[in-house]
Amino acid sequence: MTTSSFHTEFGSLAHYRKGEIEITSGSASHYVFSNIFETAAKSAPYEKVVAGKNLDYVIEVLRTEGPSPWFACAHDEFVIQMDGEVRIDFIKLDAPPKGGKGTVPAGAQPQGRAMGHVVLRRGHQALLPAGCAYRFSASQAGVALVQTMLGELSVQKWAEICIH
Repeated sequence: MTTSSFHTEFGSLAHYRKGEIEITSGSASHYVFSNIFETAAKSAPYEKVVAGKNLDYVIEVLRTEGPSPWFACAHDEFVIQMDGEVRIDFIKLDAPPKGGKGTVPAGAQPQGRAMGHVVLRRGHQALLPAGCAYRFSASQAGVALVQTMLGELSVQKWAEICIH
């Protein structure tokens, strides 16, 4: 009888380890991956760095630190907090974005009705609803993943974040 013991280590912005890949078939150049914590560590607060892409859909890494600008989107987005804690304030916009893809700036003080806020900690998730403005605020640096569509604020820097 063989007994195996596994230990899962969940990374954080303060403590992460570069991953590695074992190629069993094909060339290493056909496989790339990145580390979300390393990407966030090298990013400006709320820079929306694309870490995964499938057609028009993307997963963006955000370094949550301090207050963000107000964002909005014509379609639903989804956020999961991977490290730290972040507050997200929501406003139901009087004039929501029409059409388009991805996150757009919502202005310095979006016009609309305050909807409240949520607080996310590691592993918590929230919907960022279409037609609403939202703003992140974090007292300490953290990491969030946002599922959205490739848009004007999406930053693609594959050569810098991918390990080949």
